[in-house]
Amino acid sequence: MTNHQSQRLPSVGQQRLYESAISNPHTLKTAFERSGRGLHSGSFTNVRVLPAKAGEGRYFVRVDLPGTPIIPARVEAVHETTLSTELRTPIATPTSEDARVRTVEHLLAALAGSGVDDARIEIDGSEVPLLDGSARNWVEAILEVGVARSKPSDASGFLLQEPLWVHQGDAFVAAFPAPTTRFTYGIDFDLPAIGKQWHSWIPGEESFAEAIAPARTFGLAHQIEQLRQAGLIKGGSLENALVCGDSGWLNPPLRFSNEPVRHKLLDLVGDLSLLGTFPVAHFLAYKASHTLHIQLAKKLAQQIG
Repeated sequence: MTNHQSQRLPSVGQQRLYESAISNPHTLKTAFERSGRGLHSGSFTNVRVLPAKAGEGRYFVRVDLPGTPIIPARVEAVHETTLSTELRTPIATPTSEDARVRTVEHLLAALAGSGVDDARIEIDGSEVPLLDGSARNWVEAILEVGVARSKPSDASGFLLQEPLWVHQGDAFVAAFPAPTTRFTYGIDFDLPAIGKQWHSWIPGEESFAEAIAPARTFGLAHQIEQLRQAGLIKGGSLENALVCGDSGWLNPPLRFSNEPVRHKLLDLVGDLSLLGTFPVAHFLAYKASHTLHIQLAKKLAQQIG
């Protein structure tokens, strides 16, 4: 089993870097491109990520559609949350049709986790490529081109004052007031190879590229046929997703001993990035889903105003 150990920097220095990223918006130094198949559609798409002006935020552009409609990577643009997060144009105009883009969470997590606040994401299809099933390829591309400050800003992170939460049965996602931003996730599966797992990540202390980005999406062997009959995971394979059965993993080795829960945390980072910037809070999730992630994001958006 291969484990990627995160490289810790001094907590004070890292926290200063994180606070600087909050108050000073950043974008890419130059553009990069990646291509691949979508997890659910199986369609091949090309993605070009370009620098954007300060304050424009992260947004998608469907370059394959008439009028090249823009889809903001904002929580108000969320349309569907079944096994991925899908965005769509808030309002179709006479020159641009209603457009959608699916499975945005890994790319958005990579951008947010790398400190990229403003980015134009051009895509020629309806689903972001899955690549290797993690955010690692996206982060590597960002590191290759580099990140630059858009321009100085007086903006500061929103400090949560009171707890917020959403739940469904025993699954929940919550946000608690805290002195620094932290993400904590827990999962519990009957399969022995997964079982109970927890992981916590503090952006100001630990590298997203090392600790979270490499964690791949995972599925359960007994659910695969049912999902395919429902028109899902057409692009999934043992090359881009971990698959677990009763006797263990079908395609080891894992990149971390607790890779599944790290990937769930990655999804949470991507979904909460739809707020534009992460509030200063401790985000705690247990057995949650994209649906619960987005429900909490909407509550937080109301608080931020």
